[in-house]
Amino acid sequence: MLYDRHEMRALFQLAIGRPGSSFAIEIARKTGLPEEVIQKASEIVGSDYIQSDKYLQDIVRDKRYWEAKRQTVHQREKDLERQIAKYESDVAELEKKRKEILTKAKGEAQELLKESNKRIENAIKEIKEQQAEKEETKRIREELNEFKSVVADIDTKAMDEKIARKMEQIKQRKERHAKFKSEKEEKQKKAAESLMQAALKEEKKAGKAKLAVGDTVRMKGMKTIGKIEAVDGNMITVIFGDMRTKVKADRLEYTEAKAKEEDLATKLQAYSVSKTTRATIDSHKSSFKQDLDVRGMRGDEALTAVQYFIDDAILVGMQRVRILHGKGNGILRQLIRQYLGSVPNVIHYADEHVQFGGAGITVVDL
Repeated sequence: MLYDRHEMRALFQLAIGRPGSSFAIEIARKTGLPEEVIQKASEIVGSDYIQSDKYLQDIVRDKRYWEAKRQTVHQREKDLERQIAKYESDVAELEKKRKEILTKAKGEAQELLKESNKRIENAIKEIKEQQAEKEETKRIREELNEFKSVVADIDTKAMDEKIARKMEQIKQRKERHAKFKSEKEEKQKKAAESLMQAALKEEKKAGKAKLAVGDTVRMKGMKTIGKIEAVDGNMITVIFGDMRTKVKADRLEYTEAKAKEEDLATKLQAYSVSKTTRATIDSHKSSFKQDLDVRGMRGDEALTAVQYFIDDAILVGMQRVRILHGKGNGILRQLIRQYLGSVPNVIHYADEHVQFGGAGITVVDL
């Protein structure tokens, strides 16, 4: 039966498959029982009992969070598959149009060839009528054959390159899809391991799970924290500071707190790394400009400049940047937006407001 922890009242809703919570102490306090009675009851049941309801609710909350994450990832995966199917359909349509264009071009070439034959034959006829030499007739024939060869070899290189680029884009999207799927499975695995570790810790706190090498423990009734070095049946070797001792398992209790030496070393190391990294990022951020002007650049040059610009913006934590590409034929704008659509950290991009540049500037939110 679900219970509102903030309002301290029953919701009268049944949740199947979730551990229940009693909230006996909290309910007793709300109903107005004397505080000394509640305090005495708390001492009898112990702190582990009082905190168990909180731990259970935390685990249920984490489960709901990861379920929502899983649904979101699943939906995005479906959207990605639809996009891939659309691109494959576009390539098939492009190939069909290519064949139609080639057929039409060859037909036009044949018509042109016939017209050329007719004109050259007329020229030869005129030359013969004027009693031209045989060498002149031969030369004209060779020019005719050369013209036929040029018309027959219609250049389809540009069309082939366009299709190749399209296929490469689909290949890259499939690779990103596979990578995305792998990362999703890895995150789910880590989330499951995290929940299992949390459950194991709760069992150890309650004394239901066996202690293992590496666990931090303390003697019951004492505050000094040590680390388990070895386990031999019911006897456990624990290191308390510089002292190593063997203790029976039932005299120890699990704790999440770290030994003082280990905790201090971890804090010092973390401070050193974060301080160096922060100094580098702050230095880079102070010189970073939020506008990039690629007007007048070729497509590949502009794309390279935009890639470095977006990487730097993400590094220094910029939330919004602007790319000035101009209007023109819109080719540069299309290339840049195609790249922005493939960057996971790009949340949204759109034209700048009309009074500030309109379609000649792309505003990017990170």
